[in-house]
Amino acid sequence: MKLIYGVKDKPNFGQLLIFAIQQLLAIMTATLVVPVIINSSCGTNMSSAAALVGAGLGTLFYVLVTKKKSPVFLGSSFAFIGSMIAAFAGATSMQLGFLGLILGAIFAGLVYVIIAIIVKFAGVKWIDKVMPVAVIGPTVAIIGLSLAGNAIGDLTKGSVPGVEASPLIAVLCGLVTLIITICCASYGKRMLRMIPFIFGIIGGYITAALFTFVGYRFNIDAIKILNFQPFIDLIANGITRETFFAAPDFTFMTALKGVGDLDFAYIGTIAVAYVPVAFVVFAEHIADHKNLSSIIESDLLEEPGLHRTLIGDGVGSIIGSIFGGCPNTTYGESVGCVAITRNASVYTIITAAILAIITAFISPFIAFVNSIPSCVMGGVCMALYGFIAVSGLKMVQKVNLNLNKNLFVVSTILIAGIGGLTLTFGKITITSVASALILGIIVNLILSKAPDQE
Repeated sequence: MKLIYGVKDKPNFGQLLIFAIQQLLAIMTATLVVPVIINSSCGTNMSSAAALVGAGLGTLFYVLVTKKKSPVFLGSSFAFIGSMIAAFAGATSMQLGFLGLILGAIFAGLVYVIIAIIVKFAGVKWIDKVMPVAVIGPTVAIIGLSLAGNAIGDLTKGSVPGVEASPLIAVLCGLVTLIITICCASYGKRMLRMIPFIFGIIGGYITAALFTFVGYRFNIDAIKILNFQPFIDLIANGITRETFFAAPDFTFMTALKGVGDLDFAYIGTIAVAYVPVAFVVFAEHIADHKNLSSIIESDLLEEPGLHRTLIGDGVGSIIGSIFGGCPNTTYGESVGCVAITRNASVYTIITAAILAIITAFISPFIAFVNSIPSCVMGGVCMALYGFIAVSGLKMVQKVNLNLNKNLFVVSTILIAGIGGLTLTFGKITITSVASALILGIIVNLILSKAPDQE
């Protein structure tokens, strides 16, 4: 796949701004939804806009540490949701729970830093032995395939609270989004090919809005798809400065009030909840960067080096939690966006990160993103997640599957991942992707000395 813009290329300002908005839209929904999940589970008041600021600042730090050679956006990590819930469950006050989010990210970040130091001195050759293409390829495919259920689940849903929309109408809106995205990427001129998601989302949004207007006009619940409530809430108290600009409630502001409740028992609880998950996410970090390396045709584990990507990810997670409460991780949606648009310019990522910080203070934009129907994002994610899966399968093409030792490794990973193998130890859950990768590593090590038999 030939890139239109390489990592070091810098599009003109107008193009750069549009490309950055596309990246932002690709990662924004997932980034904003993690605090929503925590609020629903724990009765907290985490700010989604603050999470966006944390993601933007974390990404800027990551880009700086990786010497502007790794074009990927960091967003709120779903892997730590269980850990975040545990932070509030073990807290004696809400303020202490917010402090626990920051402490947990510090523990997880330190795991990354320690591994980075080891890698700095031991090198990365051992990774190629422990995780060769036969392991990484199918694991990358599983990253995309494991998210397929999320995309299809969203595809069948509207977003109006208390209203059950017709799955058929929701799917129609999602497919409009997908088809517009596909046509722009495949038939459009150069500029159109590079921003297919923007046109796809706009097309799906307009379609959903038309159905919703008709639904309210004739009182047909089945075709009410788009939720106008974010805009209604925005102007509920009249048009004021806050209607357009509002500072998010940053995590550290609440966390500071919980310092007096902190004790060693709670610190231990946080460490147990976060540290094991950090090792799991480390495995996914490797897979993500191997995938991105194959797209940009430059081994990121060698240059800028795995130690730099780990420090960028780890400290970026700490920064994300200080401001938004959510540890960050490299986003598959961002990698998929790079693959589909063939735009690997790191300046797009930098601009997207700056826009993430700025837009977190712009209330109408946050309201717009919150109003995008699930089915529209489902249509977008069908393409994004599909490209991640295909990237992994392209890696597998380089593997000689006529050899039994390769065949067993690949088949084990695919079945474990697609089958949804997850392992739970108390409050710690090893995801299907991590479980498949760990199992693949074990099988690969067992068969590493096996003869090349077909």
